[in-house]
Amino acid sequence: MQGGKAIGALTAAAALMGAAHDEHNLGPNLERFTYPWPVQTMTVDVVGEPASMAFMDIAAERPNGRTVVLLHGKNFCGATWASSARALSRSGYRVIVPDQIGFCKSSKPRATQYSFAMLSQNTRRLLVSRGVSRATLVGHSMGGMLAMRYAIMFPEAVDRLVLVNPLGLVDRSEEGVPYVDVDALWAAERKTSYASIKAYQQANYYHGTWKPAYDRWVWMQAGMYGGAGRDTVALAQAKTSEMIRTQPVVHELYRLKPPTTVIVGTLDRTAFGRGQAPASLQQFLKAIPQLAPDAVRKMPNGALIRMEGLGHSPQVEDPARFEKLLLETVR
Repeated sequence: MQGGKAIGALTAAAALMGAAHDEHNLGPNLERFTYPWPVQTMTVDVVGEPASMAFMDIAAERPNGRTVVLLHGKNFCGATWASSARALSRSGYRVIVPDQIGFCKSSKPRATQYSFAMLSQNTRRLLVSRGVSRATLVGHSMGGMLAMRYAIMFPEAVDRLVLVNPLGLVDRSEEGVPYVDVDALWAAERKTSYASIKAYQQANYYHGTWKPAYDRWVWMQAGMYGGAGRDTVALAQAKTSEMIRTQPVVHELYRLKPPTTVIVGTLDRTAFGRGQAPASLQQFLKAIPQLAPDAVRKMPNGALIRMEGLGHSPQVEDPARFEKLLLETVR
């Protein structure tokens, strides 16, 4: 009888563990994470195979005839823009929010060789398919790098650029940060968990602070690693890390023709590549707020706005304050 009770207890415990695991297994393409608006898809060819690019197309409440495209960062998704998209829609803008190939609800083909040029071309195809010939691009973090590459490739298609704590404003190779290959990055990505994501974001994005509202976005990211697709997600993340590391845009800032506003949270501690740098070099790598002034001076039509007291993700940390500034900037 006691043995039966023990087996029953173990079975119940296993069931609870399985339930907890399932709760945070959102699927490699966030199949079990709900976005704030209907998600549509566009098919693109990647190395001869069809891939699905997810996006939201949000109508303006009182259309002013303009479109804003919101480009997510590496550790974010289209859904993270929900509050900003809502504010823009209420102010008359049509808003298109893609998930890039390799991220979030979009496909993560294992054979993909990622480049900002490829992501830009996919984004251009998406906008053309939606009847959008010109738009304002708002890019956050990695999305800022993408927005700049897009504007360089398709200058006639961009009204204005808004870059929120963008990456790519420095070439880490010039600073002596060694190259790390995809296999090494992949091995590190396989160790990703809720705890590791939170620790990184708390230290770098939110200057050591934390609010319960941030947990949703950490679980969203961690949930892609929760099941059988973990290895696929980790590989996509490794390849896109290499993309960021090896394709800085800093040498081409002079090619940015549209009016460009760089919005920087002054407490952002993000210095992409710091983790791969020797300990003796890490302390000398500048974070985004220290890099931005020099980068803006290289832009033909650049302007810098500092958001005092905020970090890497002002749209998450203080939505109301960020949205007021955003609406003033995109006019």
